[in-house]
Amino acid sequence: MSKCQVFTVDQALTEVVADGLYMKTLLGNSLSVAVVKFVETAGVGLPAKAHSHGEEVSLQLAGGCSIFAEDATLADREVVMNAGDAVVIPAGLSHFGVNRFGIEGLSIRLNVVSPPRREYQTGDKKPFYPLADQAMKGGGAKP
Repeated sequence: MSKCQVFTVDQALTEVVADGLYMKTLLGNSLSVAVVKFVETAGVGLPAKAHSHGEEVSLQLAGGCSIFAEDATLADREVVMNAGDAVVIPAGLSHFGVNRFGIEGLSIRLNVVSPPRREYQTGDKKPFYPLADQAMKGGGAKP
């Protein structure tokens, strides 16, 4: 029998990059959820890697970010998000983000992707995030 999975957004996050990036992921049958927390101390210089996957809804919880479509010919290539904003990213659109940090020095997003991101695995010791200097995991994103 299926049961609900509950988690607290900004607790028990796993360090991905010291003083810079913390995450947790949750997998359902048809979607994946990720909390992504960037800390300005070391997170300001983390280079994002363009990637694509299923349809994504991203909710900016703290700070802000700009999401860029990799295709520079798109008229609306940049989408600016502030705390409280949400965006729907179409499936297959190659994109990357650039963080803006709030006065508390954080940029936090809740990302929901359907179908689930293949890079996320139940029980990951270190959750995957597409950084420019990191090899892809699970074959779900483009280099």
